[in-house]
Amino acid sequence: METYGKILLVAMPVFLILVLLEKLYGILKGNDTVRTMDMISSLTSGITNVTKDVLGLSFAVISYGWMVKQFAVVSLPSAVLTYLIAFLALDLAGYWIHRINHEYNFFWNAHIIHHSSEEFNLACALRQSISVFLRLFTFFLIPAAVLGVPETVIAVVTPLHLFAQFWYHTQHIGKMGWLEKVIVTPSHHRVHHAINPEYIDRNYGQIFIFWDHLFGTFQEERTDIPPVYGITRPVHTWNPIKINFQHLWLLICDAVQTQNWKDKFRIWFMPTGWRPADVEVSNPVVKIHDVYQLEKFDTPYRSGFTFWCWFQLTVLLLLISYLFGNIASINQIHPMAIYGYGVFVFLYVYALTDLMDGNRFAWLWELCKMMVVVGILLVQQDWFGLSGWSPILAKLIGIFAVLSLAGTVYFSNFAKPIRNR
Repeated sequence: METYGKILLVAMPVFLILVLLEKLYGILKGNDTVRTMDMISSLTSGITNVTKDVLGLSFAVISYGWMVKQFAVVSLPSAVLTYLIAFLALDLAGYWIHRINHEYNFFWNAHIIHHSSEEFNLACALRQSISVFLRLFTFFLIPAAVLGVPETVIAVVTPLHLFAQFWYHTQHIGKMGWLEKVIVTPSHHRVHHAINPEYIDRNYGQIFIFWDHLFGTFQEERTDIPPVYGITRPVHTWNPIKINFQHLWLLICDAVQTQNWKDKFRIWFMPTGWRPADVEVSNPVVKIHDVYQLEKFDTPYRSGFTFWCWFQLTVLLLLISYLFGNIASINQIHPMAIYGYGVFVFLYVYALTDLMDGNRFAWLWELCKMMVVVGILLVQQDWFGLSGWSPILAKLIGIFAVLSLAGTVYFSNFAKPIRNR
């Protein structure tokens, strides 16, 4: 947990700088692919995901270390070849998990957040799930366990494999020659994120594209078919927490409302998007049929609101950096202290993005956030040891919480957005 937090302290500013550079490059080239509200939504999604991981709110059904002890036929040393084998094993496992997430109703909920943006840029790469609490990924590493790849090697390779999937989420890099035959490129991944009938559910590879060639899921990007991004049932919200559970809620509602008992059970493992016939009639949902007529979700605001959102995001990034850099000392305050910090982060993201949606009751979530802040300050007489840096800092957290509530009340009731859907 602590080691992962230190890694994130380095990775987060690097990702943020690259996201901002992509926006600047797009503006200079007259092809800005990064809308501000969409970008903030993506960044807050990434924050919720890494916070969940740091808090340890997911559990492996079976551990890789146990599988190595049970299944290893040989024992590989921690050599360069072993790391290459581990990387290939992870990539093959990633291909199949990725494909399953796309092809079955229940598993789609774990991946919908990543495809929810109607843009395609580096920021959308940070849209990662918080809805998975039981991880099945380890099962797909059985081949690595049979070969005796050490658990320490997998632990090193896994974050490298994840971070290596960031760079190809961009529209500013064209085709890359012979590399198109070997690795996943921006061109390949643009196809994957597109909802055009010719592109949908293709190119599941994460690092190597040859898995798609091998298993029949490859599709080349065509110059005559410009990709249209998003999902066929648009989420119509900037709130990443809502997006994470939107599809699951629809499945639950459909399972309850359908009169067909067989459908109540099979809906979970039917192809993604399948719904019982009776609820499709009684409870229709918005679905895109002509992708070229897609009107992107947007909520432009009057002057000042964009600055307010950037200010809120900046403070959130500073506070989340403090969490990741001080996990050990926060745990010493109380075993549950870190979870209190997590509650604060999730309320922060929910309140901010609900305000971005133009929800007039967003101030209620902001009020809940302020109450959590006040409660922590009263109980600890501090903000998770922040007074050790300077006695005034904890007081500034309290002042910020009050000002944040005032700003949210103002923007949600007196400076309402001009909607454009």
